[in-house]
Amino acid sequence: MDGTLLDSEKLWDIAVRELAREHGSELTDAVRHALIGASGPNALRMLFDGIGVETTPEILVAAGEFLERRVTELMLGPIPWRPGAKDALAMVREAGLRCALVTNTKRSLTEYGLDTLGRDFFDTSVCGDEVAHGKPEPHIYRRAAELLGVDPRDCVAIEDSPTGALAAQGAGCGLIVIPCEIAVPEAPGRVFRESLVGLSVPDLRVALAARV
Repeated sequence: MDGTLLDSEKLWDIAVRELAREHGSELTDAVRHALIGASGPNALRMLFDGIGVETTPEILVAAGEFLERRVTELMLGPIPWRPGAKDALAMVREAGLRCALVTNTKRSLTEYGLDTLGRDFFDTSVCGDEVAHGKPEPHIYRRAAELLGVDPRDCVAIEDSPTGALAAQGAGCGLIVIPCEIAVPEAPGRVFRESLVGLSVPDLRVALAARV
């Protein structure tokens, strides 16, 4: 969702930088980039490690509540689409393919994203707080495939971050990578595109054929 279909990583950028300032620090770009695509608990751990703040359960709970409140405020405004994303979702529907939204974002915030995306584009969705371990672990993609009633190895994932790419390939999916805020390393089985503009069913077949 964030950075792949919606240009919402910029909203998260505002929130996590404000959280760091709440603790008397400025978030470096290196730490910020490390957070992209991470699950909530992992992101908070990396953030506090990055600004040198020792955490307690109370600090982590308060930080999670701060981020949810702030990102909710930001998501109540218009959320821009990534280039070609809406047309790509429409293409998938017109081709009669099943589709799942798979995101490390928690369910309560994903619902705001779905208000922009449109729920009719998806047969199901799986969020980071609905699996034992979020990306980069593969559980979230395996769960999505299970809900779709298909084998993960017959699925194509579209990702924008190194974390998401690892999760998709770990589940056995074909993979199309469209980097957004940060670079994604080249690796076997990864098909790169500049954007979702012009995505077609043959492009999905290419990604499946490249799967490792």
